[in-house]
Amino acid sequence: MTGPTDQARKQLRPTDVKRLNRDWRRRTEHRLDLLVESVTQPFNIGSIVRSAAVFGVEHLWLAGNATRPDHRNVAKTALGTERLVTWEHAGTAAQAAAAVRAAGLRLIAVELTGDAVPLHEAPLDGDVCLAVGGEDHGCSPALLAAADAVAYIPQIGRVGSLNVAVATAVALAEARRREWAAP
Repeated sequence: MTGPTDQARKQLRPTDVKRLNRDWRRRTEHRLDLLVESVTQPFNIGSIVRSAAVFGVEHLWLAGNATRPDHRNVAKTALGTERLVTWEHAGTAAQAAAAVRAAGLRLIAVELTGDAVPLHEAPLDGDVCLAVGGEDHGCSPALLAAADAVAYIPQIGRVGSLNVAVATAVALAEARRREWAAP
């Protein structure tokens, strides 16, 4: 026998998903951008671009030797979402940070530093640009120096860090969650 709970747990049809997403877009007011410094693996860039598209990133700023979203191997994980996020290579980390500020955004780096605050306490209100760094070394000293604040993702496991694409998705989700939960 099928009860009401079973009925409610059916996967949504594409039209229902579009309606649900539209409702969340209506609740979203603030600009969210992303600065990606020296992330070189196309798989990571593709995943980052896909997460950026999911969470409504308005602009993707690339810095350093970051792989471009139009690289042929990015499409394997971006799955067409690379056309949904505007992007530009903005030069060095310092140049990219200056461009972010000129666009009217605060820059919040996601990195493990001595002065970083837990992501859930970071100043993510208003128009912000999150920044992530390369797979091996994270955000450069220049990017960290240019950031308005630094946040880290609390972890309780025995692993020291997350993959950059996963960390980016977590940070973008938290930025939107905070906006949606605000009174």
